[in-house]
Amino acid sequence: MRLLVALGGNAIKQAHEKGTTQEQFINCKKTAALLAQVVKKMGPEDRLIITHGNGPQVGNLAVQQDLAKAVIPPQDMDVLGAMTQGQIGYMLQQMLDNQLRSLGINKQIIAVVNRVLVDKNDPEFQGENASKPVGNFLTEAEVKEEKAKHPEYIFKKVKPTGDRCWRRVVPSPDPIANVEAEAIRKMVDAGIIVIASGGGGIPVILNDNGNYRGVDAVIDKDLAGERLAEVVNADTFLILTDVEKVKLNFGKPNEKEISKMTIEEAKRYLSEGHFLAGSMGPKVKACIRFLEWGGKRAIISSLDKVTEALEGKTGTHIVRE
Repeated sequence: MRLLVALGGNAIKQAHEKGTTQEQFINCKKTAALLAQVVKKMGPEDRLIITHGNGPQVGNLAVQQDLAKAVIPPQDMDVLGAMTQGQIGYMLQQMLDNQLRSLGINKQIIAVVNRVLVDKNDPEFQGENASKPVGNFLTEAEVKEEKAKHPEYIFKKVKPTGDRCWRRVVPSPDPIANVEAEAIRKMVDAGIIVIASGGGGIPVILNDNGNYRGVDAVIDKDLAGERLAEVVNADTFLILTDVEKVKLNFGKPNEKEISKMTIEEAKRYLSEGHFLAGSMGPKVKACIRFLEWGGKRAIISSLDKVTEALEGKTGTHIVRE
């Protein structure tokens, strides 16, 4: 098995937390303990590849930049992506290393600073099309306060219910290719557990001179994770989030869990608007792409159900037919 695991933000920071170093290390330790149990069951030829989101971290770092701009020059969004990629990669790497050694498993783990190519003409860069949530959840009143201070910011409702259901959104261009693909593939083939494309990867474009240049965006980690799955020839793509199963009519009285859906069903549900653009939508879209590329299994489930989801006991399994 070649398993690519895409970790949601709850694997690093819970929605109700402030995001202190200690809180994030505790969450990463819990995540690593669950992943270590997966590694424990793997054979010598099996491979694990990990990717992760960075929405809360890059959003909070952007706030820090803004508050300190009178003293320290703020950094661009692509640089913030690189910073959080290093931060989260380090935390996951260290905690997983500790967990595996406690089980007597000696595995090399590496977190790489990784770029992902996007199109400079992607519609996400136009007007109000931005869709990637970053930073903390806000109330409608807090959104009005932030808008008064930053009229250039775009805020969208990313949860259908609740008081704190708004977040700032930034452009999230569709990932085209993983720039460090060859190096990552070689490390995976060598048996190294690779943490890559963190936060969707550092977004770069090719300019008119054929050189890479960073852009102000945050790539969706699930869509970028699917590109990474292609790079490493993964047969199983597991997206871990904060719900055990995908739901139709989420947040409504007729809400319904889905245990299995075909590619065609998933496409229909997407077109009907069941999955929000800044939430479940990219996850389902990434699973569809993975299966159409040639992957064998695509699963969406909660972090605490990782083992049961892989065993087919829970989660939403998306299949070809």
